Amino acid sequence: MANVNKLKGTIAILTGGGDVPGLNPAIRAVTIRAIREGYQVIGLRRGWAGSIEIIRDKNVNNSDNFQVLTEEIVNKAGRTGGTFLHSSRTRPSHVPKLDVPLHLQDNYNDEINDLTPEVIKNLDWLGVDYLIPIGGDDTLSYGVRLFQENVKVVGIPKTMDNDVPGTDYCIGFSTCVTRTIHMTNNLRTSAGSHERFLVLEVFGRYAGFTAMLPTMAGAANRCVIPEYKFNMEQLTELLAQDRFKNPSRYSVLLVSEGAMFEGGEMVFKDAEKDAYGHAKLGGIGEMVGAQLKSLSPKFNNGRPINIINQKLGYLVRGGDPDAIDSIVPMAYGNLALDLILKGVHGRLVVLKNGRYDNMPIDVVTSSNKIVNVKKHYNTERLRPHYKSFEMKPLFIMTSELE
Repeated sequence: MANVNKLKGTIAILTGGGDVPGLNPAIRAVTIRAIREGYQVIGLRRGWAGSIEIIRDKNVNNSDNFQVLTEEIVNKAGRTGGTFLHSSRTRPSHVPKLDVPLHLQDNYNDEINDLTPEVIKNLDWLGVDYLIPIGGDDTLSYGVRLFQENVKVVGIPKTMDNDVPGTDYCIGFSTCVTRTIHMTNNLRTSAGSHERFLVLEVFGRYAGFTAMLPTMAGAANRCVIPEYKFNMEQLTELLAQDRFKNPSRYSVLLVSEGAMFEGGEMVFKDAEKDAYGHAKLGGIGEMVGAQLKSLSPKFNNGRPINIINQKLGYLVRGGDPDAIDSIVPMAYGNLALDLILKGVHGRLVVLKNGRYDNMPIDVVTSSNKIVNVKKHYNTERLRPHYKSFEMKPLFIMTSELE
């Protein structure tokens, strides 16, 4: 039994980037294990935003920026989706002048400001010994920066796209795939009733895993992904063939939000960019649907085929985690504590080849994790390859090092 009367140190935890189901179970796992091992746990609120907005004065109310976590607090949230610590896409190394906290504006008044010195001072002021950021490659890339500044960091990967390098699995991916399959199957009744093409836009900026796995599982006939620019006539012909073969006269297409037409580029909703330089994607599904309808007479005896178009978006991001996104976060949280108890830091907890492990945290900035088109995507049929599954990992195509 750990000696909880003598505080061993303080661990801070935060969640950054988009929310996914499984964040609260990860926070719960870290907190309960840490407290029982004799640590205090502080939750930084709103991702990296809380780390820059702290006012280092004990007489100031900083409850919007951090909170001390207890078993009671995390147990209430641990089975739910989202993140009770809240999140943001703040990047402390690149803070626009308008977003610099009021109490720092005298010292930081450039158009873009690096507030990393303030983050380090705030962590010192809180007495933080170890920092556990939970996030995708953007959130974790700033964790790499802090590690390079001698902050003791242990990262936990999450993202519905499953595209954090170094790990086969990121928190949120299984629930995303599960919901995509479920919602696609629900929409089949409408597609079949009206004999239409069903076009669903799903997450996936640079990696097509969230379109590939549901298609492989039978939820869709075809999918288009960011890793391969597709030909619109080829896609229309294939879907028309699928529809003709189907007794209910419909076919289904999954479109990654980062998919691109042959000769085209990504489709953005507007020119606004987040702190990591990403413009908001959106609209490729509707554009594909419109072109499918326009081209369909060529492959349907001169008659157009109507479209049902749906962007799944936050419907696969909200709500409670599935079984995998309840179990893996629990394991990841405990893996992080295993490292901390050994005095190890600068690591990313991972799942690799079906086993829990850890890797140097800078793996998230040293490579990209995308679908291996040659190995997994049939460019003639615009769908996943079906080959031997022997000795493949759980989600088939999850390693950037294949």
